[in-house]
Amino acid sequence: MAHLFTADLHFGHRRIIDFCHRPFASAAEMDSQILTRMQTAMSSEDDLWVVGDFAFGGSDQARKLEAYLASIPGRKHLVRGNHDKSWMTKLAGWTSVHDLVELVIEETRLTLCHYPMITFPGARHGALQLFGHVHDNWRGSRNSVNVGVDVWDFRPVGLAEIKRRAATLPVNPFWSEVEPRSILQ
Repeated sequence: MAHLFTADLHFGHRRIIDFCHRPFASAAEMDSQILTRMQTAMSSEDDLWVVGDFAFGGSDQARKLEAYLASIPGRKHLVRGNHDKSWMTKLAGWTSVHDLVELVIEETRLTLCHYPMITFPGARHGALQLFGHVHDNWRGSRNSVNVGVDVWDFRPVGLAEIKRRAATLPVNPFWSEVEPRSILQ
């Protein structure tokens, strides 16, 4: 059983292709490619954590989005983002829906929130915060990592890869102000 993380899928959002310079000719192509990469990465025993912005559009897209969810193996969890409307949280296929969630996976404490955070529970003790929202504008910092598709080749990512990337990221420049006794410095 694995836990995989992703964010900012924006299924059905044609304009996100231009905004984020995504390499797709249409929303249908983008949706298909992202779905294929999730289906390839996931098994029926896995958990997928979508850290916000699953889709973009109106409730007339509900059946299509439910079909997308059904096509992805495993359990699907949503941590709501700014584009996840209330009707999206009620789609058949979500195992759970949260505004913010704290988990311990492989002995690592995680805080999942769509928005990047400067500090969070366990931040001074090796915890990680996983976020989206900023697309390809910022990969994150040493203990706060962007799991959005725009910085992970449009695929979900596991904790080992996230930790490897975190080790290469800079310490947040505000860290000494908000957590002055940090183990990260």
